[in-house]
Amino acid sequence: MAEFDFDLFTIGAGSGGVAASRRAAAFGARVGICENSRVGGTCVIRGCVPKKLLVYAAQFRDAFADAPGYGWGTHVPVHDWPTLIANKDREIDRLNGIYIRMLENAGVTLFQSTGRLIDRHTVEVGDRRVTAKRILIATGGWPSLPAIPGIDHAVTSNEALHLSHLPRSVLILGGGYIAVEFASIFRGLGAEVTLMIRGDELLNGFDDDIRIELAKELRKRGIEILARAKPVRIEEGRGGFTVHDHIGREHSAGLVMAATGRRPNTRDLGLEEAGVELAAGGAVKVDDWSRTSVDNIYAIGDVTDRVNLTPVAIAEGRALAETLYNDNPMQVRYDNIPTGVFSLPPLGTVGLTEAQARERHAKVDIYRAGFRPMKHTLSGRDERVLMKLVVDGDSQRVLGCHMMGMDAPEIVQGLAIALNMGATKADFDRTIALHPSTAEEFVLMREKAS
Repeated sequence: MAEFDFDLFTIGAGSGGVAASRRAAAFGARVGICENSRVGGTCVIRGCVPKKLLVYAAQFRDAFADAPGYGWGTHVPVHDWPTLIANKDREIDRLNGIYIRMLENAGVTLFQSTGRLIDRHTVEVGDRRVTAKRILIATGGWPSLPAIPGIDHAVTSNEALHLSHLPRSVLILGGGYIAVEFASIFRGLGAEVTLMIRGDELLNGFDDDIRIELAKELRKRGIEILARAKPVRIEEGRGGFTVHDHIGREHSAGLVMAATGRRPNTRDLGLEEAGVELAAGGAVKVDDWSRTSVDNIYAIGDVTDRVNLTPVAIAEGRALAETLYNDNPMQVRYDNIPTGVFSLPPLGTVGLTEAQARERHAKVDIYRAGFRPMKHTLSGRDERVLMKLVVDGDSQRVLGCHMMGMDAPEIVQGLAIALNMGATKADFDRTIALHPSTAEEFVLMREKAS
């Protein structure tokens, strides 16, 4: 008789938890997994996937505006928000079903209930308890709200995906990637949009050039950016809400959205009682093998607050399964991870920013190109593209690629391969350009920026 009910029990059926569980089961492990929401996690159910569907919807406004320059008529159809949300929900339902079937087909036992650690080998799932030789925490993250009076009036990205109607005006608290993506969505679909940020620029942590250029493009689209503004109170009034800032100004909108970051989802999981050490912000502390302070308990994905991206969580889950159940020790590399921001226009970035490169290398060469894309020579749209290479001045290895402009995420995915292979500026230079394309500029930049 087996000592435990399962070889591995996973708490959280998001992308990382599902990847680890399926792979472990394929290697012969007896695997159970629990989820208190829909299977698929933040990305599939309430994050990247539904958000990008809304971004696609917002892009049609640009297409209609650009069409007359190419000989099409000027009629712009009326957008129907409820239809968009209903169609989006139908797609999410389909993906949720796919994820459930993937677990079933892999032989993973799914418990659709909340899981909580009782001890290092026992998980309470709903009204029963199960035991496991190893336990994996993959509960992801959750929106973090500022502690100000009236914050309960604000929606987060979770609720923004399920609004019954498009608000006439939106004030978004925050300047990170979620904030700028939803600002682009709401503005593209016709709402007046304001971004309130505490600092001077959007997107902390991104390369300074694309941060500044994106702000210019958002302003061209009519998005107001209130810099160095700290919200202190939200009040509900007739027809909407008022946000009071730290210098006494009042800002009114039909909807207030808080996009002020996310925190690891570790509350009420019984982690500390089981001896699992947490960081100050609530993240699960892990080593390079995703092992926690309790040697049979592991954690992957956003709950560890390492690199909070869905493909990273999947890679961590697969590496863990390979290590534990396939006698193939694997660790995830966290350098040169490509990242996209699906704003309008979008961003794509991989590798070091210029500031990071200058901190780590004695000499840094910068190559930069900014131009109006070919498409807009006929459309007449005043929109720019920015492309940038960060190069080690000594070895000439390319350290970072950054882009703002149409298809930037698609282009940067390919560049990430080059960076991971150690490509030099000479490798870029000897690559023949694909003409006419925007992407060709990455192999045509010859003059160093001052």
